[in-house]
Amino acid sequence: MTAPDTAVLPVAGNPRERHQAEPPADTAAAPSAATAPYDFDLVVIGSGPGGQRAAVQAAKLGKRVAVVERKAVVGGVCINTGTIPSKTLREAALHLSGYRERSVYGASYAVKDRITMDDLLFRTDQVIEREIEVVRHQMKRNGVELLSATASFADPHTLRLDYHEGRGQRTITAAFIIIAVGTRPSSHAIYECDGVQVCDSDQILRLPTLPRSIAVVGGGVIGCEYATIFSALGARVTLIDRRDRLLPFIDHEIIDTLVYVLRKNRMTLRLGEDVERLERHAGRDSKAVSVHLKSGKQVAVDVVLCCIGRDGATDELNLPAAGLQADDRGYLQVDGHYRTSTASVFAVGDVVGFPSLASTSMEQGRLAACAAFGLETQSTPDLFPYGIYTIPEISVVGRTEQELTADSVPYDVGRASYDEIARGQISGGAFGVLKILFHAETRHVLGVSIVGEGATELIHIGQAVMALGGTLDYFVNSVFNYPTLAECYKTAAFDGINRLA
Repeated sequence: MTAPDTAVLPVAGNPRERHQAEPPADTAAAPSAATAPYDFDLVVIGSGPGGQRAAVQAAKLGKRVAVVERKAVVGGVCINTGTIPSKTLREAALHLSGYRERSVYGASYAVKDRITMDDLLFRTDQVIEREIEVVRHQMKRNGVELLSATASFADPHTLRLDYHEGRGQRTITAAFIIIAVGTRPSSHAIYECDGVQVCDSDQILRLPTLPRSIAVVGGGVIGCEYATIFSALGARVTLIDRRDRLLPFIDHEIIDTLVYVLRKNRMTLRLGEDVERLERHAGRDSKAVSVHLKSGKQVAVDVVLCCIGRDGATDELNLPAAGLQADDRGYLQVDGHYRTSTASVFAVGDVVGFPSLASTSMEQGRLAACAAFGLETQSTPDLFPYGIYTIPEISVVGRTEQELTADSVPYDVGRASYDEIARGQISGGAFGVLKILFHAETRHVLGVSIVGEGATELIHIGQAVMALGGTLDYFVNSVFNYPTLAECYKTAAFDGINRLA
């Protein structure tokens, strides 16, 4: 398998709405290799999805590109501790636990009775190794120089590289620099993660044994994903979050559906609760930690997973030398072209904040590289899909009911349930809902939200129709393969039209 190279799209631009500032005036492309006063046209700090895509895009434009990676392996958080490991762990858990087939073969069905962490990580380690090799090969074949060192700014065009294992230092210069350093788990004095009794999201993958009970502190995307994975494996899970709702940026009806499933799977939700302190019980093999909540409740578990957020990994960059300053969480502000307040420096990926997804980071990297060298691009940030790999998974694109109501947009809803679709019964994943929001007068599709098996794949049908300005009638007039989950679109469209009638 070979990762696809970045395509170049020389058409009109469309910057993100949430960063309205226009780029500085000095946006001319870098000089050619023959006359450039710099060592490189572009240097990218970080080899995660955003940095990788930026480097390849610039290389495709014929630029001299280097990627600086401080870790011994490429791929960043995405491949090594984040997206790829957690999603592979999820897939291994679903397979070994027999979760998908329980509706057919009964609640006691499992592929393996005694699942261990070694069983789960066997598949994860294989995928990580393969993905690292894919990234390395892509860099090599596109002529991107990979430098294994820690980078820090000397000035807006100069980086000091500190090589690992005392192998000295080096200074390099670049016409443009893209910061793609990603994030690290936030720390807090209450938790003091030790990787055994109390873990953060980077440490949880290396637990020595599979916990029988776990408290997940933080109901964001990462917390919800891991909570449902351990629940599928049979652990007693308590999910604690100070907010009254999980994932408030997702359509409320979809989250209400998820919460119903979580409680049906014996998960305890402690919403609107704050952790006061942890009490560790030395020498205990079971119920080793007591979580004391400010409300007076206590939760006794084998392991506590701390998912209280992530901070930008910018503390070693010496940002003031480049005229930059991160906020109190280590994040950087950028404009609609991902340019920072310093004209020669861009930032992409998790280090610029929400939505902090691998897919959006890749697109940000491409757009930043094109902006640096004066190439106009086209992108549709309003139609970036979000994929949340809970069990069941969630995916959304476009607007939610809450947003449309706040903006006084006349809309209606079409719904389809997996259990009325033949494929849902065949696959055993009969639980699921697909929801289409459309304009009540023009029938234009305004948003799609899905909860259920295959949601992150199905969402792209709705995304394509919305990008092309399609209406609900497209789904009514189209023929979908039978039996497939994609039929949900047609069923939901009929449901929506019947509501209008």
